[in-house]
Amino acid sequence: MNRHKILLLFVFLLTLSACKTKDRTSELNYMQNVEQIATEAALRNSVTTIQKGDQLAISITAKDMTVVKPFNQNYSSAEASQYSTPSTNAPAAQILDKSTAPIYQVDTNGEIDFPILGKLSTTGKTLVDFKDEIRDRVAVYVKNPSVNLKITNYKITVLGEVHKPGQYTVPDGQANMLNALGLAGDLTMYGKRNDVLLVRNENGQILKERINLMDANFINSPYYELKQNDVIYVSANETKEKTARLNPNTGTYIAIAGTIIGLAGIFITIFKK
Repeated sequence: MNRHKILLLFVFLLTLSACKTKDRTSELNYMQNVEQIATEAALRNSVTTIQKGDQLAISITAKDMTVVKPFNQNYSSAEASQYSTPSTNAPAAQILDKSTAPIYQVDTNGEIDFPILGKLSTTGKTLVDFKDEIRDRVAVYVKNPSVNLKITNYKITVLGEVHKPGQYTVPDGQANMLNALGLAGDLTMYGKRNDVLLVRNENGQILKERINLMDANFINSPYYELKQNDVIYVSANETKEKTARLNPNTGTYIAIAGTIIGLAGIFITIFKK
């Protein structure tokens, strides 16, 4: 009879341990430190200087667009000579359409080959620095020029409960929250639709915003349109958290407990005889 009680007690304790959940501190890391992880990612990606491989859309504008034409396209030396003196009958100032702005890729030496100005180094320069440099150099030839410059292949990072987390390059330099989530394969069934974190490094200042995708008004948020190196983090919902807290060996324990219960029944029958 004593052996019977010992077996039953052992089975009870084993079954109890199988149903026990893990301590909350052992949950998935990204569930504990969502903001910390997203902030660290934003800091890692906060490269403010122009990098090798960046694609720069650069256009030059002025009151007389004829004069700046050589700076906005490939041209021959013969063509350049006829624009050396501004026309007195200059057309009104225009803004080049961004889709037609010349694209320059920064080469492995950190340089671009710009019309008339030749090789320009981008090494260690921010967009503002490089824009100012181009404007000053063009000003030697053109009165009061304006320079439009942007990176057309900027990167964003999407983490958390999405199907394809990672860093993505946006070829046209334009992306919004929905585009980014689409690139990452959309949210998984465990993603929180009403609590998406966006972290932005703006001039060295970390900005954080919680976005509710269930509310259509989020498209009016200043964070709907993304910027270079934005980080999006999709938190896990309660279902995923509960699943993560379960002991991964629960199934094994239950199977073992079932086997022991069966053996216990056999032993009890034998001892009774």
